[in-house]
Amino acid sequence: MKEPAREIAKLKRLIEEAEKIVAFTGAGVSTECGIPDFRSPGGLWTKYKPIEFSEFMSSAETRLEAWRRYFRLYDQVAGAKPGRSHRAIAQLVMNGKATHVITQNIDNLHQESGVPPEKIIELHGNGSFAKCLSCERRHEIQWARRVVEDSHQAPTCVACGGIVKTATISFGQPMPEHVMAEAHGAAEACDLFLAVGSSLKVFPAASLPVLAQRWGAVLVIINNEPTDFDEFADLVINWDAGDTLSRAVS
Repeated sequence: MKEPAREIAKLKRLIEEAEKIVAFTGAGVSTECGIPDFRSPGGLWTKYKPIEFSEFMSSAETRLEAWRRYFRLYDQVAGAKPGRSHRAIAQLVMNGKATHVITQNIDNLHQESGVPPEKIIELHGNGSFAKCLSCERRHEIQWARRVVEDSHQAPTCVACGGIVKTATISFGQPMPEHVMAEAHGAAEACDLFLAVGSSLKVFPAASLPVLAQRWGAVLVIINNEPTDFDEFADLVINWDAGDTLSRAVS
């Protein structure tokens, strides 16, 4: 595939002209950091059937299995550091260009790249800690690991005894309404919406690019592979996200 130099130059101009940018990120911004794409061939969900939220809630045995799976994944990605896409997006935020980063990822790498937490909207939660599903008290992953290893049982809240789960959104788990409301507000207010490294197949998150465009934003899609939304975008760059953004933002 030919390097899209002309498209990257156009993206650079769009970024320079924009006043309120929203970056919407998917797995493609983190794969270069060693974070696996769960949905791709060989990904986690091709090896293990995803555990539904209802199963997690109804079975102590299933909760224990879910935690053991999570520790294997956590150990695999614990050393990951922000990549070129993360750093470029962080630069947009620090320069006052980007108002928000909306992410489908749970890896905490946008925070580690320097983006202030209040600028990040995590649609699917954050896998770097856990919380009680009853009182919402935060619990650390290493604490949960010790509980599982010592008791061979899933952890329960130290404050109220409730079920403790990673602070992520599982299959079948309701999306927090306030998170989607915040994402909608950011999308509606921006003038440039950058959809980066996302297949745009998971809803309701995938509706945000079109929502932004309907409210007047220029829509740019940057992804290695084509998406179902490419025909609606103002600019499509099927190229490596880290290379594209690092050149367009520099």
